[in-house]
Amino acid sequence: MTYIKWLSLCYIFIIVISLGYSYAKASQAREDPPSQSWATARRDSASIAPDPVKFSKIAIVQVYGAPTYGWRGMVAVHPWIIFKKAGETQYTRYDVIGWGGSNVVRRDYAIPDGYWFGSRPRLLVSHHGAEAEAMIPHILAAIKSYPYPNTYHAWPGPNSNTFMAHIGREVPELALDLPSNAIGKDYRPLLNPIGLPPSGRGLQVSLLGVLGVTLGVQEGVEVNVLGLNLGIDIKSPALRLPFIGRVGFDNPVTMVEEENH
Repeated sequence: MTYIKWLSLCYIFIIVISLGYSYAKASQAREDPPSQSWATARRDSASIAPDPVKFSKIAIVQVYGAPTYGWRGMVAVHPWIIFKKAGETQYTRYDVIGWGGSNVVRRDYAIPDGYWFGSRPRLLVSHHGAEAEAMIPHILAAIKSYPYPNTYHAWPGPNSNTFMAHIGREVPELALDLPSNAIGKDYRPLLNPIGLPPSGRGLQVSLLGVLGVTLGVQEGVEVNVLGLNLGIDIKSPALRLPFIGRVGFDNPVTMVEEENH
């Protein structure tokens, strides 16, 4: 019992420290003034995605994530995926939005690499060339097979992170690594608690996304209690903390270079 007590106290301590750090970080990172409303918050391009006209001959697939709007930005992120086939000069964007209609899966709801209501997005995954071209049909099939197109729950899911995790499971070559504060990524139906992690490679046991364990190629080892994930990334050494996400070596993301054009 003493052992369990100390583990519980350590977990609570990590949660409190992580929340405090996340609050400080969110206050510094937000580029809109505190008085700014969601309707007028910044939504323009962050100038991260390669110019689709300049790189028209190259297929590109990218996944982004940004802190959610308001106080929830301290504890969770919103992800989306963009892609274009070779020969196309515009990106297609897909994400799940919990307002504005019964079908929560939205196409081109916002610009490909836009600020998410004042928060600058972070590039999580980038593929280009033949590799990206080959995975686009599988991404489209995964979007079509998403099992919760008319359901949205901020906690514990299904939500935008559940949607992106579904794509990652269906398209393992995407090598998706959703951060530990992507609440909803571990959501699984009660009758199907065992399966693949969001990276598509490994093993996950999760009860409705509120209690579980993940062992994944990209995720490393994560323990989930009430949607708060704590773990260790082994592939690119780092701590995976609730509210904060990743602390350690960043996963390398290969951008599209000029010579590939």
